[in-house]
Amino acid sequence: MTHWIVAPVILPALLAPFIVLAARYHIGIQRVFSVVGVLALIATAAGLAWQTSDGTVLLYQLGDWAAPFGIVLVGDRLSTMMVLLTAVLALFVLLYAIGSGWDDRGRHFHALFQFQLMGIMGAFLTGDLFNLFVFFEVLLIASYGLMIHAGGDARLRAGVQYVLFNLIGSTLFLFALGSIYAEAGTLNMADLANRVDLIGPDATVGIRVAAVLLLLVFAIKAALVPLHFWLPSSYAEAPAPVAALFAIMTKVGAYAIIRVYTMIFPPDVEVTAGLHDVWLLPAALVSLAIGMIGVLAAKKLDRLITFSVIGSMGMVMVSISLFTPASIAAALYYIVHSTLAGAALFLISDLVRTGRGNLHLTAQAPAAGAALTAALFFVGAIAMAGLPPLSGFIGKLLVLEAAYDSSAMAWIWVIVLGSSLISILGFARAGSILFWKAHGVTVDEDAPQLDRPSVMSYVAVGGLVALLAAHTVFAGVVHGYTTTMAAQLFAPEPYIETVVGTPGKLSTPKEGY
Repeated sequence: MTHWIVAPVILPALLAPFIVLAARYHIGIQRVFSVVGVLALIATAAGLAWQTSDGTVLLYQLGDWAAPFGIVLVGDRLSTMMVLLTAVLALFVLLYAIGSGWDDRGRHFHALFQFQLMGIMGAFLTGDLFNLFVFFEVLLIASYGLMIHAGGDARLRAGVQYVLFNLIGSTLFLFALGSIYAEAGTLNMADLANRVDLIGPDATVGIRVAAVLLLLVFAIKAALVPLHFWLPSSYAEAPAPVAALFAIMTKVGAYAIIRVYTMIFPPDVEVTAGLHDVWLLPAALVSLAIGMIGVLAAKKLDRLITFSVIGSMGMVMVSISLFTPASIAAALYYIVHSTLAGAALFLISDLVRTGRGNLHLTAQAPAAGAALTAALFFVGAIAMAGLPPLSGFIGKLLVLEAAYDSSAMAWIWVIVLGSSLISILGFARAGSILFWKAHGVTVDEDAPQLDRPSVMSYVAVGGLVALLAAHTVFAGVVHGYTTTMAAQLFAPEPYIETVVGTPGKLSTPKEGY
């Protein structure tokens, strides 16, 4: 048993209260500890990813209580990759928040930021469905505070909507957990994989209802149509660094679907047969279409970016819903791409707001620092729209290739290619209005002069763009790794054996089960 796997959860959990208690009134000290903490997270996450790169499954049993009765954290290729992606994203978001001064526009930004990281890291590493619920609530509670950071009526209204919708999701999650425990007597994922396989075809009603409820909960987290209504206002009204960090939160829903529906309820299990392709694939295709139509129809840049996030999640879920090793590998490659591209675009939108004072897609005088901002927007738009040569284009090719043998291939190809064209038109329209048509607008000399974005803000956005470029250059290596990752997901015996013992052997239940 390794103790390092608990570090990504413990480190931010200890750092957050320290910032509140010892550095509440010292923003400089908060910044130093927050950045150092994230750097330590990156180092730890990189070490864990290296340990699991050969297929090793890491296990940590809290209190040395064995599963399924104790709380366990489990690290494999998938979970450690997501932890590393979160830590790297957090660094650039934090640098932007410091450089732009967003962290000083309200109280407790850095403490809430650390609690948010704690929840996300725990969700990726937990080996138990109930603790997945617990970590969901931790990250959601922190996100409530971050949503309304710096105040404002519009932000408060969006925050209330965000809270209410996620409370509905939390309630459904509890119902699902209760149903699963009533049917199987355990919530440990590895143990569930064994027990669900033993349920006979004449006793599948309860567990099937639970599987559907879980899918609904994870679809809410992933902003899948028709459960996406909370995302446009919430992300558009949130402070830019918060919205950029939220780019990984929709991926928590996608991660949960991949984990649960490849290990506990895989496509070949009779109790949930047909659940994936009958409901999940059509919803994903509609999400992709609606998201990219929203990009074309948006009247503000922040709304345009939020709809592009919905569209990118639709693309991810299209690939996941096919539930083959090739499609899961493509989805994992695209998850990394869409997280980086979405976060970069949210930060770029704040550069635009800083330079021109608003985000309305109307021709206005040139913004301060428009040339560099325009270049970054151009790269981010190409990445999100899926144009060559960046990783979005490669990711879409992988998804289309994975769909080649699907019975819904024609629908997938038509909607993916059509939505890509629509998104290109939407981003081109926004870029031409913001940057090109601005040169034809007469400058009002009496208007207040706006400040240029800070150098650190540009460095943070440039770092995310550089990561997108690296994701493109090393696409072969990354896709090879996600392919081995998908193979591990579809052969979960080593995971199950590490957590509860010999795969296929039902763990000894408590008396009375």
